[in-house]
Amino acid sequence: MTSDSLMDTLRAFAAERDWHQFHSPENLAKSIAIEAAELLECYQWNADADRDEVAGELADVLTYALHLADRLDLDPEEIIRAKLERTRAKYPVEKAKGRSTKYDRL
Repeated sequence: MTSDSLMDTLRAFAAERDWHQFHSPENLAKSIAIEAAELLECYQWNADADRDEVAGELADVLTYALHLADRLDLDPEEIIRAKLERTRAKYPVEKAKGRSTKYDRL
């Protein structure tokens, strides 16, 4: 999912600026929430948000999420695949296809 070179680039970028000292799990989680709110703000008054603005905010969310995974020594691909397996069990195709109903109401 993410290449080693991307993670190396993110680590180097933060190291060059001595930002690792601020990258506690708590601060990174807060930053994800803040950037996610900024992403949502792109759609606040119009469903047709500016694609470049959305890309920028989404990049911020993903960057902080990758920093958090790295800080916690979690492999993003591994944790996404594990979560997908749990979700697959909660939302079997024969019950969930084409529906947005929560799993406990299927």
